[in-house]
Amino acid sequence: MKKVGRIITILLVLTVAAVLLYPTVKWYCFVSQDVKNLSMGSTEQIREYARGQAAKDVRAMMELAKTNSGAEIPEEFIYLKELPRSEKAKTLGEALGSYASESALLSAVEGHYRDLLIGTKKLSGNVLQLGLDLKGGVSALLQAIPESLSEKLGREATVEEVQSAVLEDIAILNNRVDEFGVSEPDIRLQGTDQILIEIPGEADTERVSSFLQGKGSLFFMLVDSSLTNQVNTYYKANPSKAYNDDGSLIKPSFVPDNYIFAGYYSKDSYGLDQLESFVVLNPDVQLDGNYIESAVTSKDNVTQRPVVNFKLSSEGGKKFYNITSANKGKSLAVVLDGKVKSVATINDAISENVQISGFSEKEAQDLAIVLKTASFAIDLEVVSQQSVGATLGTDAVRIGIMAIAFGFVLVVIFMFLYYGLSGLIADFALLLNLFIMVSVLSALHFTVTLTSIAGLILTLGMAVDANVIIYERIKEELNVGRAPFQAVSIGFGRAFWTIMDSNITTIIAAIVLSTLGSSSVKGFAVTLAVGIATSLFTSLYVSHLVFDLFIKEETKKISIRPLFMRRAK
Repeated sequence: MKKVGRIITILLVLTVAAVLLYPTVKWYCFVSQDVKNLSMGSTEQIREYARGQAAKDVRAMMELAKTNSGAEIPEEFIYLKELPRSEKAKTLGEALGSYASESALLSAVEGHYRDLLIGTKKLSGNVLQLGLDLKGGVSALLQAIPESLSEKLGREATVEEVQSAVLEDIAILNNRVDEFGVSEPDIRLQGTDQILIEIPGEADTERVSSFLQGKGSLFFMLVDSSLTNQVNTYYKANPSKAYNDDGSLIKPSFVPDNYIFAGYYSKDSYGLDQLESFVVLNPDVQLDGNYIESAVTSKDNVTQRPVVNFKLSSEGGKKFYNITSANKGKSLAVVLDGKVKSVATINDAISENVQISGFSEKEAQDLAIVLKTASFAIDLEVVSQQSVGATLGTDAVRIGIMAIAFGFVLVVIFMFLYYGLSGLIADFALLLNLFIMVSVLSALHFTVTLTSIAGLILTLGMAVDANVIIYERIKEELNVGRAPFQAVSIGFGRAFWTIMDSNITTIIAAIVLSTLGSSSVKGFAVTLAVGIATSLFTSLYVSHLVFDLFIKEETKKISIRPLFMRRAK
């Protein structure tokens, strides 16, 4: 490949790496700790904060405008210039006057806080996280519910059966780890009927809850349209009779006992379930979600809304075909954990492939994962959930970081002293390797622990080793009288397979470790594997290009000898 093409390739790789690393840089450098803390709360807490803060701001704005409407927009309300209606306003009075009513202003300000916190919440799931040993995380204690197992067995469950079911739940939780993207949690049995889970990083509590408790109770059920219309008409006239004191729905007396009464929910602007209407379901015509063999998420071609595509077993496909073919023109509801999420009219008979909507993208992904990883053998409830500190302690982390930085600086200095300007090229390749490596790990939403840092340092050492092999080979060619241009070309060519052989064996070891090792060992293996790939690119491709750019056929000398030896001469 010509030099221009190689330069473009490197620039393209660096651009992609910068894009991949941007969320992590933004999270750690440009998002305040207060905003991080607020965004890590539940969505309900975010909604309450956004509404409260918006009301507070609007009151303060209106009071200030009464006394001095021509004043410039204060710093605390500068976000008004980012809102569509008031972006051109120069004074506070102009900004407030751009909204038709106080209600419109309140809605716009609330939207500012909502978008800020929800956006930060999404950002937190796409960054490089620090592990339990470096920063801490969230600790959750789950309690098994023996009654749920007894109900499944049809008799009283023994202590041994409960413990066996809890161990099955631990296996299911471990299966969900990789699917949910929760990296390197510590999941272990506590006592005989409890599970202790420690999740690294600033975990999203709602995401954690869905990971810990998602049951995936899914049914396709036929809607009784006549009773549904009757119920909605009744509660429209009597809204106060729709709920019990605890907020649960009251089933109307005219709905038969064997029929199921449920709410139809859609997502509000915060992504929270919002009751829209009531639905009466016929339990005699239904299909259980246990017949689902696989589930993947996608987007509707027309509306671009998230959907879940299910593939049913052959038996489930036959049952679903019988249901849909016998009830054309009627409504079929998708019921998830007791809530109606979607209602559609049956136009044609459907067999094994089913597509459903009515979910947010995250909810659709979580539903697909929960259904693929099976239901719990015994139901669990969260007894406690709290933040935990770094297991290594702040001082140990600080000393470890200082040791890593000090070692890295020593390597850089050594390469310069021993190989002169060529050592600086190796140092440049080393920094580039670190940048690309961290970018890839960031894109993988990797959790950095002490073991993964060890893998990173080992990889950097191996990257330097590759440059040492190349440089020593170049020096050998110079010693036999080769011109610098020829020595560089032959040195890189002959060192290529030596470096590849040593790194391929290390990659094999990393694959074995990532496949068979525990979570912490997997972190080391992943870091090692990614680092090897990036070091091969920087040492064999980038370094070679830099030499080619500066070493021409007419070049007489090359700076690749130790500086102290030159002085001695």
